[in-house]
Amino acid sequence: MSTASTRTPQGRYGRSSDEQADRTLKIVGAVLGALLLALIGWFGYHYVGQNKISGELIGFELAEDSVQAHLEVRKDAGVTGYCTVRSQAEDGDEVGRADFRFDGDDTRIDKVVTLRTKAAGTTAELLGCHPE
Repeated sequence: MSTASTRTPQGRYGRSSDEQADRTLKIVGAVLGALLLALIGWFGYHYVGQNKISGELIGFELAEDSVQAHLEVRKDAGVTGYCTVRSQAEDGDEVGRADFRFDGDDTRIDKVVTLRTKAAGTTAELLGCHPE
């Protein structure tokens, strides 16, 4: 005794609805993937390409009522901007925050700045640099 197959002969009646749905899902997935890559590229270009001033905290030294932070700032020539530095105490409270201006035609500035604190700080953190 043999069992009858419920499937149609292959290639005789065209694509089945499952194959058509799979093809549609693949196309929709490819389009959405391309849109996601384009969005990531746009954000990346906007963040890297349009940022006219950036900085890096090289190191810091602690004192009783201040923190000396060594900053390296990179900017476009003629751009004026500022970098924000903060210090926190051991328990996490913010004990000092200040903005330091950078202007002129230099594209790379290596500078040590002094941040006054209201109590003994244990850290120095560069929060960011922004053009004016």
